[in-house]
Amino acid sequence: MPKLAGKTALVTGGARGIGRALALKLAAEGAHLVINDLDAAPLAETGAEIETRGGTVATLAGSVTEDGFAESFVDLALQRFGGIDIIVNNAGYTWLGTAAQTSDTQLEAMLRVHVMAPFRLLRAAHAPIRQMHERERAEGREVFRKVVNISSMAGTGGVAGQFAYSTAKAGLIGVTRTLCREWGRLKVNVNCVAYGLIETRLNMLRETGGNVVRIEGHEIELGLSRRFKENTEAMIPLGRIGTAEEAADGAYLFCIPESNYVSGQVVTVSGGLSI
Repeated sequence: MPKLAGKTALVTGGARGIGRALALKLAAEGAHLVINDLDAAPLAETGAEIETRGGTVATLAGSVTEDGFAESFVDLALQRFGGIDIIVNNAGYTWLGTAAQTSDTQLEAMLRVHVMAPFRLLRAAHAPIRQMHERERAEGREVFRKVVNISSMAGTGGVAGQFAYSTAKAGLIGVTRTLCREWGRLKVNVNCVAYGLIETRLNMLRETGGNVVRIEGHEIELGLSRRFKENTEAMIPLGRIGTAEEAADGAYLFCIPESNYVSGQVVTVSGGLSI
């Protein structure tokens, strides 16, 4: 039997990169998927792929930072599939700049997407999760649920030139460790994955005008300089950067029953790189 048969998994940023790879993996293990992405087109494509492979999925396009998004996302899961078992806070992006170069707008944007949005989603999920737990306890059943927050080695060790991103990703580690203590009695495992260099659009080579996206009215250049990418890759003990599928595997470990007694942990998925 699939490990996650009948479970319902919510994945933000689930249409591209690591989020997409994880959504497909969870669906392959029997989970119902509720996925979000900023852009409707890739979201529809990923949803269709899940269904083509025999999975079930509900989608909600839009920014995780929008007022009311968290409640709508939780309600969609409850209405379509009747429960919540796994929450993966994956949506996010980088906005480069040293501390001296970073504006209030940049820092606020990074905190909104990487800390405030996960917080709002978890807060919206708290009441239904508590109700499900109390019902299960009354029936004499122990059912574990999973929260997986996606951080970065920028959050665990800091990266020069990524001040706002590093600060926000460090904040998400604080969310993880505190929620582990607050939700443990509800049988919720709360863990965090800190990624190193992974082959996604966030880590593509930054060419002039070639990787600029528009998010919340701002034009943001994604990607890394060739020098930074090559220097970092040279330090990875496994000899290369990771794929989105390999990154998703790291998060998947926190979604399955084998991690039922693991909580409050930050695991680095980096091919052995440490900073």
